[in-house]
Amino acid sequence: MYKRSIIFLMMWLPALFAGAQKNFLTGFPKGYTPEEVGRLIAYRMVYSKHALHAGKWIGYPETFFWTGALHYAQLTNDKMLQGFLEKRFEPLFTTEKELLPIKNHVDLNMFGSLPLTLWQLTKDQRYLNLGLPYAQTQWQVPADAKPEEKAWADQGYSWQTRLWIDDMYMITIVQTQAYKATGNAIYINRAAKEMALYLDELQRPNGLFYHAPDVPFYWGRGNGWMAAGVTELLRYLPATNPHYARIMKGYRAMMASLKNYQQPGGMWNQLIDEPDCWAETSGSAMFAYAFITGVKKGWLDAATYGPAARKAWMALVGYVNAQGAVSEVCVGTNKKNDKQYYYDRPRATGDYHGQAPYLWCVRALLEQ
Repeated sequence: MYKRSIIFLMMWLPALFAGAQKNFLTGFPKGYTPEEVGRLIAYRMVYSKHALHAGKWIGYPETFFWTGALHYAQLTNDKMLQGFLEKRFEPLFTTEKELLPIKNHVDLNMFGSLPLTLWQLTKDQRYLNLGLPYAQTQWQVPADAKPEEKAWADQGYSWQTRLWIDDMYMITIVQTQAYKATGNAIYINRAAKEMALYLDELQRPNGLFYHAPDVPFYWGRGNGWMAAGVTELLRYLPATNPHYARIMKGYRAMMASLKNYQQPGGMWNQLIDEPDCWAETSGSAMFAYAFITGVKKGWLDAATYGPAARKAWMALVGYVNAQGAVSEVCVGTNKKNDKQYYYDRPRATGDYHGQAPYLWCVRALLEQ
């Protein structure tokens, strides 16, 4: 009898223990639940102004904020919110058509991820027709392409390749959404090949990434773009893809390093490895999204990363005010080989760079 009891416990305890660890991502106190925080931030999108790239086109921070709000509406079955967000888009087919981004840069082509998301929610053909060209032109070399852009294309990569870590969300998100919308593997395969290139070229021995090869600093949101991009790709990339193992290895190496650099309060700093730098919200939310998703998908050890993910979320919520605006967000940042430049970047409240990643965390926490 005693032996059988021991065997029973040995068989069931691992499963029970794993389930208990996932409970780190549930049972949040009032004011900290993903439903409450998500609603506060998502509805802010409804009445927010456009954030234009170069003063001309819908910019990537607004695109991601918009998409995050749509995912929240879908997961909570908030038809009213989804209706508001669709209505906001409608002028882009008519009176605001000039705000549609041109298709010549990673920061602009990523806009296609928004109409492709709307297509999946509504099946309105206009969204698909608008969104797909943004994914397609990322691999169609223009006549006036520079020699280095043609060289990347000749190797099967996007002609928009520039080896900035930001690219690994911008390129990945539009290609992944095109794959989800059409089922055509060409899009996800492109994204995987591109990701493997960036991992091989840019990942440092400690698992993190310089902002660019000529900028040797571990900038928080820059690494956040990579963390979120590789996570988003792995959500949909078939395990049979030839780059899957390389990408998963790179993801896990990054997560292990991020775990080591998480501050005692749960956040990550503007320069990740500088203890005296300030805690920054957009990058921290991107890292939290990667942790939450990794635990839920079983890519990361739940006992190790579950508590870290919960601690990050609990810390992040403290930066959201009553109007749903996130504070301590590093403003838009170009690369610069000057460490002090990153220390001195202005901090904003309500900047869309910070609003969107919070909604990614909300989505990851709400998804089953």
